[in-house]
Amino acid sequence: MTVLVLTLVGDDRAGLVASVSRAIAEHGGNWERSELAELAGTFAGVVEVVVPDFAAEELRAALSALDGTLTVAVHENPHAAERSGVDLSFTVLGNDSPGIVRELAAALESHGLSIDHLSTETRDAAMAGGRLFEATFTARMPVGGDAAAVRAALEAVATELQVDVSLV
Repeated sequence: MTVLVLTLVGDDRAGLVASVSRAIAEHGGNWERSELAELAGTFAGVVEVVVPDFAAEELRAALSALDGTLTVAVHENPHAAERSGVDLSFTVLGNDSPGIVRELAAALESHGLSIDHLSTETRDAAMAGGRLFEATFTARMPVGGDAAAVRAALEAVATELQVDVSLV
């Protein structure tokens, strides 16, 4: 079996997921994991697919035929099952300011963590005015990583940026 990672980008419209899933099914593939979203009128996503080795190239060709309605980049991932380490999840909430993601990502990187999932949003602050920033991070800490040191680094960044960080 071949593991493929698809990145999808296109103008949002009905039927995009249906066309990709149809191509995968027609080639004996299985849709394993995905993150899909619409943002500012653009549809984007990442999909992990397992397909029989003999059908991988035909699936690539079928997905490239979607170009024009959806741009699909296909990456082979022979290391998909080799993930190790511990997940660390945390949320961030505070007044919006430039650099919040940059500083938190740098703190994670300095401790060898890889971000698996990041979701961010800004919204109007109901009572105080201004904008609030909210984020949810899931990062993979390598085996033997120091969770206490990571927590201390995140708390230091939170203090500097005046945001709340809550580890889940």
